[in-house]
Amino acid sequence: MLTKRIIPCLDVQKGRVVKGIKFQELRDAGDPVEAAKFYNEAGADELMFLDIDASHEGRSTMLDVVARTAEQVFIPFSVGGGISSIDQIKDLLRLGADKVSINSSALRNPDFITDAAMHFGSQCIVVAIDVKKQAEGNWQVYLNGGRISTGRDALEWALEAEKRGAGEILLTSMDADGVGQGYDLAITRQIADAVNIPVIASGGAGSLKDFSDAATEGHADAMLAATLFHFRQLEIRQVKEYLQGLGIPVRMDCYQ
Repeated sequence: MLTKRIIPCLDVQKGRVVKGIKFQELRDAGDPVEAAKFYNEAGADELMFLDIDASHEGRSTMLDVVARTAEQVFIPFSVGGGISSIDQIKDLLRLGADKVSINSSALRNPDFITDAAMHFGSQCIVVAIDVKKQAEGNWQVYLNGGRISTGRDALEWALEAEKRGAGEILLTSMDADGVGQGYDLAITRQIADAVNIPVIASGGAGSLKDFSDAATEGHADAMLAATLFHFRQLEIRQVKEYLQGLGIPVRMDCYQ
């Protein structure tokens, strides 16, 4: 069985790591390169960098942060935010990123997923999906950092993203984001069971049990968290030892 991955997320705004609640009320959480170096040494399996205003403000992702991180970090890291061209992906991978995460640009032009996968391989292409639960009980997809509803069904979009060449899905529940009451297990399981590519659960981690629930009940391949790790409410090693104790496979060789 493949090991479950633990992925700290570094939401970057104006060169600083920030964290909020439901994509709002942002507070400073430090320098992104120093944070990346810390998590590399703490046993993280991967890192995720998201330039959270890039799509909204039309900026490209911060290339200098990517380059400096690649010099300090020896685990895979993904970068997202405002990526809308093959040349941007090429620049990010050249500077040291292992994967890119695309969201709004993929929704506006689904062929971009296919083009990116053909150029760089599906293993490099993560499609990020931000969802909110609707009154009818389904989940809709949002773009531009959760600012605009697309009206698209989350499961439908996940299946299309896979078909077009996505190698992984980063699924964020906007309702749960930063609240600390657990991942949205229903939509995570629904999508994880429907696709044949890894699904990263995101939004809502608040306790050790939330990680195990995402892995077992949510069927997630990886669990992403920010607030818990940035403000030292939990350490990555704690999470991994807890999961290992439950018989959930995790990578522990980083501590030997």
